[in-house]
Order: sequence, then C-alpha cells, then structure tokens
Amino acid sequence: MKGLFARYVQRLTCLALASGTLSLAIAAQPVAEVRVDFTSQAITGTYVRGLAHQGTQRPIRAEDPVRIASISKLVMTLGLMRLVEQGTLDLDRDVSEYLGWPLRHPNYPEIPVSLKLLLSHQSGLTDEAGYVADTQTRIRDQVERRDAWDPAHPPGTYFRYTNLNFPVIASIMERVTGERFDRLMQRLVFAPLDIDACFNWTTCSDRAVARAVTIYRSNGEVGVDDWPGNRSPCPVLVAPGDDCSLTQWRAGENGGLFSPQGGLRISARDLAKIGQLLLNQGSWKGVTLLHPSSVATIFEPQWVFDGANGLTYESDLGDNVGAFFCRYGLASQSLSTSDPRCADDPIGDGRSWVGHGGDAYGLVSGLWLDREKGLGIAYFITGGDLTELGQQSAFYAVEERLLARPLNGADRDAQR
Repeated sequence: MKGLFARYVQRLTCLALASGTLSLAIAAQPVAEVRVDFTSQAITGTYVRGLAHQGTQRPIRAEDPVRIASISKLVMTLGLMRLVEQGTLDLDRDVSEYLGWPLRHPNYPEIPVSLKLLLSHQSGLTDEAGYVADTQTRIRDQVERRDAWDPAHPPGTYFRYTNLNFPVIASIMERVTGERFDRLMQRLVFAPLDIDACFNWTTCSDRAVARAVTIYRSNGEVGVDDWPGNRSPCPVLVAPGDDCSLTQWRAGENGGLFSPQGGLRISARDLAKIGQLLLNQGSWKGVTLLHPSSVATIFEPQWVFDGANGLTYESDLGDNVGAFFCRYGLASQSLSTSDPRCADDPIGDGRSWVGHGGDAYGLVSGLWLDREKGLGIAYFITGGDLTELGQQSAFYAVEERLLARPLNGADRDAQR
C-alpha cells in the first residue's frame, strides 16, 4: 500500500478495530522517529529516537537517508523549475509538444494538458491504471489506457491526487534534456547543494548507502530497504527476464523508473537544507538554485477546495475526519485552511505552513515551512501506529505527537 491512499485504508482499519471485527498487532511506539527544526540560517533543534535497522540494532540518526515518500514530488519540482528558468520548459505549454506524442483525456481531447495541471493534480489523470513501472513499461502505454483518466472531469476543473502525474513529468524532463532522471536530479539539485541524496539509491555515495534506514510497517514487517550496509541489488523494478543494467533506457520512454513520485532517499538533515533553500527564496549559503519568483510560483495555490471541485484524499472511499487536501500549489500543500470542512492543521497553530507530506510502506513524513516567520520542520516516522487518527487534523496521531514535542531551541538526542 503506497502513498496517501493508505490513509483511507487505515481509517477503515480504525473503524474495524473499534468494532472488534479486526485484530492487528501494533507496535507500542514507532521503530524510529526523527525531527529537525530549522530557520532559514540554522538548525535549531533535533530529536531522534529508535532504530535505523532492527536486525543490527543500529540507532537512527538525523543524517541517515530514508525513502521519504511523496515529499519527493516537491524536491523533484525544484529540478523542473530550474529547467523552466532556463527556458527549456514552459509551465503552461501543451506537454504533448515535449513528449512527442499527444497526451489527451479521451473524453476531452480538445483540452491540452500542461505541466502546471500535472504538478497541481488537475490533469485528469488517475492512478487507476497504475503508476509503478518496470523496465519494459512505456509511459505512453500507461496514459493511453482509458482507466488512467477521470471520466467525469475535464483537465483543469478537478483536483485528484495522482502519483502517475510525476512519471509523466519525469519523462518530459528526460525528453527535453536527454538525461536519465536520477542523474538529472543529481546535476540540477543535489550536487549544487552538496546533498548526498538520490532517487532509488543510484547516485548516493557508498557512505549514504551504508546508513540507509529500513522502513517498517506498524505490524513489524519490513516495508522497503532491508539490506543493511549494501547497495540495493537492483535500483529499479525490472520486468521478468530483464537485468538491472538499464541498457534499454531511452530518454522519455519511462520517467517512472526511478520513482519520482516517492523514491527520493534523503536524510532529515538534508531535507532541512531543502527547506532552508525555500525559506531563503531559492538560495542556500551562497548557492542560488532558483529565482524568488519560482519559489513563489511553487507555493501559490493552484487549487482551493470549494466543497465540490476535487477529492480531498487520494481515494474514492470517503472522508471520515475532514479534508486532508484543501489547498495545493505545484507539488506543494498549504496547511491550516480556514474552512470548517478542512482538517489540515497537524501543527495546531492555525498558521499557513507550506510543504508536503509523505506516506508509504509504513513511513510517514513531512517538510513544512512557515515562510512568514522563517521557520521549518522536517520529520519522518517509521513503524508507527497508523490506525490512530490525530485529535486535531486528518494526519496521524504519531505525527501530531511528534510535531507537538518542544525542542527548546537546542539539539536534543533522545536515542539514549
């Protein structure tokens, strides 16, 4: 179970547990918790507790990289916006011109799909046709299936959180540059910021690989990355009979190979560095990655929930505790919407933090920025109880508890 769709399933699980129709072994506390607080200039507090790997009993550290889930979308957008600033891409242009084939909603073929619509989940695409791709998949084949599209809503009229948008975007980035997505992100984002991060481990150093965090589900089972100290035997999902050499890679044919929707491996400290860059209007310690106008564009809401113009969760199963999504920009979410239907204030201060959350394989995560005050929080939790809902939001209770923990401005290590 991947992505924010899992929140719905866990809400149904909560109801089943309450009614006594389901029993499930839940860990008493998360396997690992990491939180890093920061300003635009400095790390102001660190909290770590638990294990990076249970088998070796290796303690978790804020420098340990983890599959950060859907925050990957926001980080990917930094690379995309660099291409926009260079004039290589245009947010409003019909992406068919970049792909070399028509990307069109079968029910509304006259409406072009732009990067802005893909980034803001208003393209009309859905995840019904799948979004996880192996070495034999072509992104064109996936999006030409009728079940890949929302049959009822034209592009640009309805919000529906869709992972498939991002393999399409990665395919566009590959096609216009001729570079493989993982290497492209290394060149555009990670190398300039001196960040040891990667999509699916390929461009991370051996040192980072040796510190990889294994993600555990709430019942103790392994989610992903259970190979301590070694590189993954294969960085991508391969088709039956294929090897992992990627010799068949072709620019733009399958931007989903390196999981742009959720496959970023990054530490909480390096994620905080991304946050500092955004708080500093696109610059970090003398390195200018983006123009301030590009940062503003990323966070400007492209969609605001009005009660009928989108799904406020990633599934069609219904809303049990209030809307999780109420305002969304370009791969960015705004919190604390002043609408009684919204439950998007996990921090509990009523302020409009911006950023993105993540939820996959047993991990939940967040990168949230108060741009007005110049404050940020980066966190992740593995192996936590994802059946207990938050008291004040549609986030999980484990997230609310971690976000409520005071760090008092000084580094604190709760490992021992």
